[in-house]
Amino acid sequence: MTDITALGNTILALMLGVMTFLFIFRIVLTWYPQLDLNRWPFNFIAWPTEPFLIPLRKIVPPIGGVDITPIIWVGIFSLLRELLLGQQGLLTMMVH
Repeated sequence: MTDITALGNTILALMLGVMTFLFIFRIVLTWYPQLDLNRWPFNFIAWPTEPFLIPLRKIVPPIGGVDITPIIWVGIFSLLRELLLGQQGLLTMMVH
């Protein structure tokens, strides 16, 4: 059971890390509004992140013309990773 749980924690950590990484790249892409996000390699970053951004944009409007929703998602994913898998995270404590 511990091996399966450890594998699940590793997969969850990898998924949260990849999403955080993609949102950080998405923040950088917001600095270049002229880029076409439907073209390679930008679509590799835009397509997995856009489903998260669309509903949040309805709640949080751009501030001074700047879309801050990717920054919010970096915070959410970082918080989830720490709460679940950090040194004293819920899933970490359940394994030990």
